[in-house]
Amino acid sequence: MAEIAAKDVKALRDATGAGMMDAKRALVDSGGDADAAAQLLRERGLAKAATRTDRDNVEGVVGIAANGSRAALVHIKCETDFSAKSDTFIALVADIADAVLANGEDAVAGFTGALEDLQLSVKENIEIGRVALIEAADGNALDTYLHVQDGRGVNGVVVEGSGVEAEALHQVALHVAFAKPTVLSRDEIPADLVAQERASLLEITKAEGKPEKAWEKIVEGRLSGWYRESVLLEQGLHGDKTPVKDSLGGGNIVRFVQVFLGG
Repeated sequence: MAEIAAKDVKALRDATGAGMMDAKRALVDSGGDADAAAQLLRERGLAKAATRTDRDNVEGVVGIAANGSRAALVHIKCETDFSAKSDTFIALVADIADAVLANGEDAVAGFTGALEDLQLSVKENIEIGRVALIEAADGNALDTYLHVQDGRGVNGVVVEGSGVEAEALHQVALHVAFAKPTVLSRDEIPADLVAQERASLLEITKAEGKPEKAWEKIVEGRLSGWYRESVLLEQGLHGDKTPVKDSLGGGNIVRFVQVFLGG
């Protein structure tokens, strides 16, 4: 068995963040080869981390990178805001977003090792959340908004518009960030969910003793309110009465993508 010096154990421990006994055992198993020992620790650390994948990872960092008609949106999850606020975590997400912007969504695969190293270091359930590359069609425009809290992105939005002035498009992006619509138009809501909600609203209206001849009008009014909870184009911009669809100066919103912590 190779002689393992205390200074070598300490050096490996400092380099990998592993415990002292784990570092010594890895050095013994690798015959004193520090690089091989580091790889063993990485593998063993990941094996241990795998048992943490059932733990909630509602924290993390959202990053955006944009360049003209392209924008990348990246979300990396972790368990605690302490880890998410670290310079290392924030910088890694920024690097991944830049790579996705330049080379497409598959560029994330090139960061597997860095994510594994981070997982080993912080000992948390870290995983890739949403990754999206949005490319505007010819003549369309993109706007992005990243809400930053405690130095890290927590809520990112990309909106594509056609025939919409830049400031109006930006206001829509801001609205999306805080209103959190789930669909662009009511056509995107499954018909069975609409039918279920309409039936429920009818029963509520009947139970309130409303006159039968008014049921249809009341239900449709309430259904419109239900749509406004989730449909971007029907929400009041920034909570005002004017719907988003009427604030676009004759243009339209083509799509939006949003990622936020815990969403």
